Amino acid sequence: MTKRTSAKYKIDRRMGENIWGRPKSPVNKREYGPGQHGQRRKGKLSDFGLQLRAKQKLKGYYGDLTEKQFRRIYADAERQRGDTGELLIGLLERRLDAVVYRAKFVPTIFAARQFVNHGHVTVNGQRVNIPSYRVKEGDVIEVRGKSKQLATVLEAVQLAERDVPDYIDADHSKMTATFVRTPGLGDVPYAVQMEPNLVIEYYAQN
Repeated sequence: MTKRTSAKYKIDRRMGENIWGRPKSPVNKREYGPGQHGQRRKGKLSDFGLQLRAKQKLKGYYGDLTEKQFRRIYADAERQRGDTGELLIGLLERRLDAVVYRAKFVPTIFAARQFVNHGHVTVNGQRVNIPSYRVKEGDVIEVRGKSKQLATVLEAVQLAERDVPDYIDADHSKMTATFVRTPGLGDVPYAVQMEPNLVIEYYAQN
């Protein structure tokens, strides 16, 4: 298990939002933060506070990435020509664990990281066990032989709470998914509003 697997509900509580849209999220029952002071009325956040919160929410959504990992992705986005916020989202969605999650091979992004780490996935026929591996348009991701019968895979495919987005062409009968194109912010089915523009502002000032 990854060290962050048990933290997914803590992230929801900390953000005060059900960021993955999961039916079991504690935020569905308690929208205030964790701890004995969680119910105190929240003050208005400063610009810095809003930027930091946007960064934490986006980092948390993709499996609570480390600051080092996230900053590296931001730096890659900044080096490319175009809208840095849109490019940041595109790079995050090109992570192998994100594609495995989007294709509904696993129920959560945390499970996707573990699934890839344990060698259950191939990219274009080659075994890849690095969750941060960056897929390219046209790449075919497949669940390996015996792994297709794992209970977590069979359950995830049946999940009604989310659909496979149109930038991924998934065939659940073969357990394959083709990464069709790199999405923009408007293409990604986030359960809550993400604000990559605030993330860019945060890094520009810090």
